[in-house]
Amino acid sequence: MAKKLRMLEGYRVLDFTHFVAGPTCTRILGEMGADVIKIERSASGDHVRQLGLVRDGLSTYYFQHNHSKRCLALDLRKPRARELILAMIPKIDVVVENFAPGVIAEMGFGYHELSKINPGIIMCSVSVAGQTGPLSYKPGYDYLGASLSGVLDQIGEPDRAPSVPAMAIGDVSTGVASAMAVGFALLNRERTGEGQYIDASLLDTYFHMHELTVPVVSLRPGKFVPKRGGSLHPTGSPCGVFKAPDGYVFLILQQHEIGRLWRAMKRPELAEDARFKTNRDRIKNNQEFKRIFEEWLATFPDRDSAIKVLDAERVPCAPVYKVEEAIAQPHMRQRKTVRRVKYGSIGEFDIPGMPVKFSTWPDRTDLKASAVGGDNDAILNEVLGFTPAQIAALYQENVLISAPAPSLEAKPGA
Repeated sequence: MAKKLRMLEGYRVLDFTHFVAGPTCTRILGEMGADVIKIERSASGDHVRQLGLVRDGLSTYYFQHNHSKRCLALDLRKPRARELILAMIPKIDVVVENFAPGVIAEMGFGYHELSKINPGIIMCSVSVAGQTGPLSYKPGYDYLGASLSGVLDQIGEPDRAPSVPAMAIGDVSTGVASAMAVGFALLNRERTGEGQYIDASLLDTYFHMHELTVPVVSLRPGKFVPKRGGSLHPTGSPCGVFKAPDGYVFLILQQHEIGRLWRAMKRPELAEDARFKTNRDRIKNNQEFKRIFEEWLATFPDRDSAIKVLDAERVPCAPVYKVEEAIAQPHMRQRKTVRRVKYGSIGEFDIPGMPVKFSTWPDRTDLKASAVGGDNDAILNEVLGFTPAQIAALYQENVLISAPAPSLEAKPGA
């Protein structure tokens, strides 16, 4: 019986990415079976090799965002290194980069140049504000996209400065969107034979997250001004975070569901209370609703007891878990939303799984991350047919870079 190929097995990706957004895109492609060749330009490698928990030159941050890839380390300041990259292009399907706009072209690897060598190549550039437009000059990070899109202004308490989420929401989301776009472009190439250029930006991804306010603001300029709602949603009620005896509960109901809450609370009279009849009424009386609901929560010995009563009436709610509580949930382990891996001297730890599940392919469990230059020899032999003697000469010329640590494999997911 012939071996069953993974969905992207047979495709080769050249990865010029660093930090989070670009590496998320290429990591997903790698999990789907593509041969992802990550280019690193110094012995210290990607900046994130020094972030997270670092031990003996290994980094949890690097592993999470760069497993399922191989590493080719080259000193791109040397003409010979650039020649090697260009020699690989006919055998590359996808190139992904997230330098500041214009940098990859200055390096000699822009789409215009690469498509001359390989007309079917697909290239994805990830940046903070895109490759075109008045803001395209900006280098940047996740939070700049959140700021420019109007998203950051909507987060936090109404009487304080906007709050900064302590996670890379825009980076990861842009990486996922970029991987989706690459998949679509590969499908189009299968149909037409044509390659293409993909321009992905954090700003575009963040702006795409506005689910309500953009059309209303555009239709009512100066009249509808979105405001931060803090722990309560500014345009929906009940929707927000409420204090329970030993933690917090998130509650969100639509109009057709509100009766479930009154039944769970055993407060049928609230169904006829003019303060809470409609969403508009409840928004006007959000603080009063909060007081009543939190008084009810306080009658329970703990958060989970209240959640059990709400769940019995199918009230949309959830405990507000701390990270360690979320990791420990059996649901997360069963679905491999949390995966247990092992990485050298760091030992065993958890990382996120894939954000979607496929019926014919379970999440990969053969995860590994490479040392800087750990795959130099294999890549040059497989892609360019170089002999050991030719590869040794490149080391002698300091074209190839390597670090002493070997590639390390992961333990099957829990």
